[in-house]
Amino acid sequence: MRRCIVTLCISILSASVTLWAQEREPYVPETDPRVVQKLEQWQDLKFGFFMHWGLYSHWGIIESWSLCPEDWIRREGHGAENYFEYKSAYERIAAEFNPVHFNPDKWAKAAKDAGMKYVVFTTKHHDGFCMFDTKTTDYKITSSRSPFSSNPRANVAKEIFSAFRKNGFWTGAYFSKPDWHCPYYWDPYWPPLDRNVNYDPKKYPEKWQKFKEYTYTQIEELMTGYGTVDILWLDGAWVAPLSQYSPFFNTIEMRKVDQDIDMGRIAAMARGHQPGLIVVDRWVPSQFENYLTPEQKVIDKPLSVPWESCLTMAGNWGYVPNDVYKPTRQLIHLLVDIVSKGGNLLLDVGPNASGELEPVAYDRLREIGEWMKVNGDAIYGTRPIEPYRDDKVRFTRKKDGTVYTIYLADEGETTMPATIRISGIKPAKNAVCTLLGTASTLTWTRQADRV
Repeated sequence: MRRCIVTLCISILSASVTLWAQEREPYVPETDPRVVQKLEQWQDLKFGFFMHWGLYSHWGIIESWSLCPEDWIRREGHGAENYFEYKSAYERIAAEFNPVHFNPDKWAKAAKDAGMKYVVFTTKHHDGFCMFDTKTTDYKITSSRSPFSSNPRANVAKEIFSAFRKNGFWTGAYFSKPDWHCPYYWDPYWPPLDRNVNYDPKKYPEKWQKFKEYTYTQIEELMTGYGTVDILWLDGAWVAPLSQYSPFFNTIEMRKVDQDIDMGRIAAMARGHQPGLIVVDRWVPSQFENYLTPEQKVIDKPLSVPWESCLTMAGNWGYVPNDVYKPTRQLIHLLVDIVSKGGNLLLDVGPNASGELEPVAYDRLREIGEWMKVNGDAIYGTRPIEPYRDDKVRFTRKKDGTVYTIYLADEGETTMPATIRISGIKPAKNAVCTLLGTASTLTWTRQADRV
């Protein structure tokens, strides 16, 4: 080992974040050399910005899920006495949603200052409302019915990708495979039953084929009219062949329907337009899930495959009034813990109905950025090293052999201890130990199996 570097991290890990069962989802390695190379580069980025933004932000509710007729959903108010009145009221938001303070340049600057390197934006959530200028439906932000359509920045997805790309970010398009507005998915002749398609695709293959073409066309629009796209981040894992259903669905009560949308054709088209594109058909174990995406969870041990934890800065994915935001030290600790296990952190913030982030979100981004400016060397371009942790310490390593020892201080502990003792890492006799943020070297000694 050439160097042993110590960096102080004053943060605590949230007890509410649970561990992810690593055996839950098998991984199929990618074979396209361009994608393999891009995955390696993506693993160097470590820190991404996730944004859930759509009609649901207007009401401040849990994304599109209030439209799902499953019995765990609770929906109240908005002048609705039953499900169908509620769904109609929700869809009328399209004629009210007017984010006049939308300023993606401000978002991009704040994310860059926080040390983030890539962005993933919800171009379409399960409700089917498109935050981009599609030709497939009028249920979109650029529709003439939308009060925002006359705004020069009405094509929201394009503006976001452009603003972040100008700031050096990789861009990722979140896209929901299920579409609860599309008549080829939820046919209006029948009521929706649950999150799934509301008819049998095998009984009505022509109707299902129309949905497949609808999905294919929308994704092709995103792959051709929005500049370089680095990641296609697909959600809604139940839209998949039954043979590829995630083992996770065996742990919950859920109707299972064979919903093959021909991912091979979609991926080939997308990569034809965007060579080397990383495709994340999340929670569908196949060659089209280039990295794993535990959600609101942190795995307990390093994985040998690419992975990313997607976590919320507050309590919800989209904007919810009076939401509680995680403290900065907790967010930093989560980043460090994830990176020490070889993962990336995709941190989510939900803009509100007017197109603004809450002031507390900007505070968190700024404070994370202050830490990253000093300690980013211990994060970017690193890989895990055994034993990856020792009590309050996490380890990372650079490809040149440099090892970083990140000390996770307790809450209220703001002064570096005089001595840090670690096990499991054995520096070479001539190793130099330095402290990030200072020009001085530290002394170190080896005592039995400890340093």
